[in-house]
Amino acid sequence: MCLAVPARVIELLADDRATVSLGGVKVACSLALVEGVEVGDYVIVHVGYALSKLDPEEAERTLALLAETGTLPASDAA
Repeated sequence: MCLAVPARVIELLADDRATVSLGGVKVACSLALVEGVEVGDYVIVHVGYALSKLDPEEAERTLALLAETGTLPASDAA
């Protein structure tokens, strides 16, 4: 089973890369597959690649559900 999760872009890097916050953990990912990403946007990340941008309200709902299931700490949901 594969899982792609919402992550908030916190820094744009060179070479179509960004630093994202993923459950409170900061990781680098590739933005090569998504256009027009800015700091503060939410993206769906899978195996180090942002696959698409995500509506902020949808991202926050998803993160809240993940927190309810214990997958993410509650403080990281939105």
